[in-house]
This record gives sequence, C-alpha cells and structure tokens, in this order.
Amino acid sequence: MDKQIASYIQANIDKILERWKVRMEDDQDDRFFQIMSDQVIDTTVREFGELMVSSLTASEETYDEKLKDFSVQIVRYGWSVTFVLRALTNFTEVIYEEMEEAGSLNESNYKSFREILTNWITPLNHSVVDAYSKVWEKTVSLQKIALQELSASLIPIFDKISVMPLVGTIDTERAKLIMENLLQGVVKHRAEVVLLDITGVPVVDTMVAHHIIQAADAVRLVGAKCMLVGIRPEIAQTIVTLGINLTDFTTTSTLQRGMEQALALTNRAIVEVNVK
Repeated sequence: MDKQIASYIQANIDKILERWKVRMEDDQDDRFFQIMSDQVIDTTVREFGELMVSSLTASEETYDEKLKDFSVQIVRYGWSVTFVLRALTNFTEVIYEEMEEAGSLNESNYKSFREILTNWITPLNHSVVDAYSKVWEKTVSLQKIALQELSASLIPIFDKISVMPLVGTIDTERAKLIMENLLQGVVKHRAEVVLLDITGVPVVDTMVAHHIIQAADAVRLVGAKCMLVGIRPEIAQTIVTLGINLTDFTTTSTLQRGMEQALALTNRAIVEVNVK
C-alpha cells in the first residue's frame, strides 16, 4: 500500500502541489506566499513535494540529506514552526482528497490506507520539525553572537580616549561580554577616559543601571575614568523616577559633549583654526 501511495503521489505531483499551494495561499498568515516571487514559490513547493515523496521511496541517508537542505532553505525564507506543521497537515489532506476523488480509496482499503498514511506523516512531522528547530536554533545563536560582537566593542577615538557604543537590550549575559571587552580594550588601547554611549539602548532600568555602574567601577580599578553619554530625556526621567544613583558618573546628553569633556580631562581641546 505504501508503494501505491508513493506511486500515486509521483504520478500526480503537479496536481497535488498546485492544490496544496492554493490551500496554503488561502491562509492569511502565510508571509512566505505574500513576499516571495512566483518562481521561488513554485521551486520551493516542488522541493517540498519531493521531500514528502522521498520519505517514502528514498534511502534514509538520501532523505536525511534532502531534509537538512530543505530545512536550511525554509529557515532562510522565514517559515515559522506553525507554518511548517500547517504545510504538512494540508499536504496530507490534499492527498486524501485527490485519491478519494480519483477513486483510489474505497471502504475496503480506506482503513489500511489511513493507517499507512498516519504511520508515514507522524514521524515525518517529527523529523521535519526537529531538523527545522536545529537549523533555526543554530541560526539564532550565530546571529546573537554576531550582534554581541558588533555592539560591545571599545573603539579608540583619540589618544587616551575610547568609546563603547551600546545597542539593544542589556541582559546579564551581554553585560558580562561588555565588561570583558571594556577591560581588555582599556588595557589594549591605554585609555584614560572611556565613554559608554547608551544612545542605542531603548530602556535603562535598575538592572541595566546596575550593570553600567559595575562596568564603571571595573574601569576605575584599571586606572581609567568612565563617562556615560547619550542620556535622552526619557532615560533621564526613568533614572530619576527609579532613584538610580549615578552621582559617581560624569554624564552628558550627547556623544559630542562627552567628547569635549573627555578632551578636557586629558588636557586637550578642539579649537577652530582660521585659514587665511
């Protein structure tokens, strides 16, 4: 019976995939069908159908390889787990409908057919979702690492003066990375003044302020001074409301003002030169 199902799917793959695509397009939440070109959709739909067939006909090694490649592709296209499961369910329902309309199903074989299809689709669901989850977790992990590395670097601006621009939410894990990069950067660049720029930090609460204060204390221990710059009006209001004590900091509203004070602390200043 499983060979009969596989043969039917292979012989009617175009019709099955077209019906499956229409069913998926009817869903209001399918971002994939809304933003992708028709060519990309047709190619992906066919690869999806081939993956379903290969789970019945191909060797385990061949199927695993196809599954891995397809999982990488659908993660790149932004398929959610819900969308993947809905696609599998719809594909199964389309096969039922097509075979029933073609007269391949009747009272004598319906029970056995349903049992075979269930035994096929259940592990298939598990394998597709498992492969998708692994690829997705790996992708998210790599993106997180890349974001952390990009948004926690100490940049030397002038001799003895460095800036660390902070972007995004600061959690405990990221605060540890900021601290490590900050201390290593101060020693490496021989910085005497460090500007922590929080312009790109959306929210400064008690926890974020605690991490910043810890970073400033650590900088002082290695012989440098830490300044907090980029304090927007709403951030200043939040800090006052929460009663966060930043009296040990030199703070400014902009990086430009902070740079002027940093230069003053190192006995320097920016002056205009009249060129005649």
